[in-house]
Amino acid sequence: MTELFPGVDAIYSTYLQVPSTSQVDTPGSTHRWHILDNHEELQQRGIDPVGTLLCVHGNPTWSYLWRSLLNHVSEHSLPWRVVAVDQLDMGFSERTGTFRRLADRVNDLGDLTGALGLAGKVTTVGHDWGGIISLGWAVSHQEQLENVVLTNTAIHPAGFELPAALKLASHPAVHSWGTKTSPAFLQVTHSLAQPALAPEVRKAFMAPYTSAAKRDGVANFVADIPFSPEHPSRPALDEISQAVRSLKVPALMLWGPKDPVFSDRYLRDLLSRLPHAQVHRFEGSSHLVGEDNDIAAPIFQWLAGEKESRNTSRAESLGDYRPMLAELDSRTNDHSAAVVDINPARSLSWAELGERVNALATGLRQIGVKAGDRVNLLVPPGIELTSLIYACLRLGAVIVVADAGLGAKGMGRAIKGSGPRFLIGIERALTGARLFGWPGTRISADNLPAAKRKLLGVAHTLPELYAAGGKAATGSSAFEPADPDADAAVLFTSGSTGPAKGVVYTHRQLAAMRDTLRETYNLKAGSALVAGFAPFALLGPALGATSVTPDMDVTAPRTLTATALADAAAAVHATTVFASPAALANVLDTKDALGQAQRETLEGVSLMLSAGAPIPEPLLAKVQELVPQAEVHTPYGMTEALPVTDIDLPGIRTAGQGNGVCVGTAVAGATVAIAPIDALGMAGDKPEFTPNATGEILVRAPHVKDRYDRLWITEQHSSSIPGWHRTGDVGHLDDEGRLWVEGRLGHVLRTAKGAITPVAAEHAAESVAGAGRAALVGVGPDGTQAAVVVMETVPPARKPGPASSELARQVRSAVAATGTDVAAVLVVPNLPTDIRHNSKIDRAALAGWAAATLAGGRIRNP
Repeated sequence: MTELFPGVDAIYSTYLQVPSTSQVDTPGSTHRWHILDNHEELQQRGIDPVGTLLCVHGNPTWSYLWRSLLNHVSEHSLPWRVVAVDQLDMGFSERTGTFRRLADRVNDLGDLTGALGLAGKVTTVGHDWGGIISLGWAVSHQEQLENVVLTNTAIHPAGFELPAALKLASHPAVHSWGTKTSPAFLQVTHSLAQPALAPEVRKAFMAPYTSAAKRDGVANFVADIPFSPEHPSRPALDEISQAVRSLKVPALMLWGPKDPVFSDRYLRDLLSRLPHAQVHRFEGSSHLVGEDNDIAAPIFQWLAGEKESRNTSRAESLGDYRPMLAELDSRTNDHSAAVVDINPARSLSWAELGERVNALATGLRQIGVKAGDRVNLLVPPGIELTSLIYACLRLGAVIVVADAGLGAKGMGRAIKGSGPRFLIGIERALTGARLFGWPGTRISADNLPAAKRKLLGVAHTLPELYAAGGKAATGSSAFEPADPDADAAVLFTSGSTGPAKGVVYTHRQLAAMRDTLRETYNLKAGSALVAGFAPFALLGPALGATSVTPDMDVTAPRTLTATALADAAAAVHATTVFASPAALANVLDTKDALGQAQRETLEGVSLMLSAGAPIPEPLLAKVQELVPQAEVHTPYGMTEALPVTDIDLPGIRTAGQGNGVCVGTAVAGATVAIAPIDALGMAGDKPEFTPNATGEILVRAPHVKDRYDRLWITEQHSSSIPGWHRTGDVGHLDDEGRLWVEGRLGHVLRTAKGAITPVAAEHAAESVAGAGRAALVGVGPDGTQAAVVVMETVPPARKPGPASSELARQVRSAVAATGTDVAAVLVVPNLPTDIRHNSKIDRAALAGWAAATLAGGRIRNP
């Protein structure tokens, strides 16, 4: 291989003379184009391409941007031709001396493809201003077009102002110096890479633009940005952006959300024009998303999948479907309590809730909310949130639930990523929306003073919508039933294993979740539940159960006290309680404050469910003492499938000790299997039911999520075994078919002796006198990792660092009984946990901290 530039074989570099049909050129003109093209390599290998990728760079890059696609084809001998162009006046193509506008550049690209005589179908690939140019070619060559791939780009201002970076670059006082006289514009663009470009790569990107004379195209590109309606290129932009709506070919968008120029707002605009597109957002990536990430592998994976599934239809869901609002609609004359608020005290009957939902749905429809629109709900659980959820379901709008339990940064990332069209929130949430630029027409949950309303950019209030909807006196029959397989909700994972992921549920899948809970726990209409665990707040009315949320911050489980739980149970004569382990731990810590009447109320509970994380038997036993008449269950599940398995306290005691946490057997309608892991902790791709084989836990059920939202790559892995969801957890099935969870796949230690799952060793460490919670983490390269225990102590350690020699000896001895040799034992005052559940230990953070500490770095809290 002879490299032309780092990562580019000289065989790809091609020059050709292309006749020009552009009106800005003299008739009969030709221009010398430079392209990177693997056509010769394919011929040498005897490979006939199945199609061509036409890759168009933006400003101020060149065809070098697409080298990973050429290399991926070469390395895997794929049958794809890749043609990466250098636009005229850019890269190593000819400097024409003519100002070329958008329409000219689209025409130029057509001249090039004509001269190349591209045969067969073409997939356009565009970045930055190459996105709109590639789409201009696409809409005028639809007979050849097979797919569209876009990375960070924009196709229309869509009502937005020019981004600050481009506004500066295009300012008359800066433009010439910043884009032509100096290399500033190139340097700033290259600096956007996350992580920074290697020096040799940065030099390669600069290579075609080493003098002011060679930067004419860079300057002209900036000057040709058609943001104002009067701009000469605006008609062409308007025409292309409108014509894009006619494209029905598959589309893939790969996006860097940290891009200061082409932010998520342009992604949302593109999705409004190509709503069928698949999307993957690379959290933490910026403008040069193809430099920040491997985009070649997913592009070709997507292309292969499109060829396999082009003529297939979406599989039909099995089973009977009863809409989520069926129970509410059947109780229009029921005046018993449906939803109860504790603080301030308030309740709605079933009849009142139905009227309120219909009035709100009507009000929302009057302001433009329609089926498929995403509505972000930033309202605490209770009557208001319940009414909003069911009003959106009535309309077929998609509820987006990103709660404060994700933390301010995580919540903002989730909201921007999901791209809601409307945002409904309390004042604090609206303040956040204003400060951080969260998308969506803003609707206040309460009336606000005119000045504050203007300051926060509030367009409507819920009291206004209720009033307008109530006057219309619309009943449920005035709304079209939602398509069972249309999106219904985007719920977010806890973020304990990386950025929180949006999980999309259809109406059918939400209904299946309801039905699974009803059948598994015999939750009949007429029951009464306390929802101390946020996900269950939306299911009460669908189950026909009277619901109440305790006086607590559901995004901070440890705020639930015993008296708050008892008061909530008393308010509805509760038969069922849902709560997280962290919430129940605080309930037990505060139970001495209970009065006699409150204790008697809790004694009337018949079912106690603790969900969110595995819960140890000693804690469950204490919970049982608090609710002596209740069946105490701890279901296992995740945001993507809730629940998966279930076990009760007697079942936990029967299972006894083992490698992991026993979480019982599959719930109604679910099937659990294992994809065994190898010595390096890599999971296979075949579901197995062999007892005691450790591997990734797989689940199949009607209530498994539809997909991850705008995370196409993540979803492809999650569903890579047809019909199954990869949970990312590891465990095994025992001889009785019970599931044992041994940890997360990403937390498996890859040692010289093979793969080690962490939970058994952690339990052994926690059995030592004076030990608190413990985490087993791997330090070092894969295949040679050393096992390190990081733990809390009782009483808590005053500062982080190595454990005492005696504690370390005892921990090593206890853990050795599980077959694991511990290299070091470290103590910390508190193990870092996720925000939402306050119980999932952040092992990734601990592993990095342990490595730094053992390497002699300054010892800080993890």
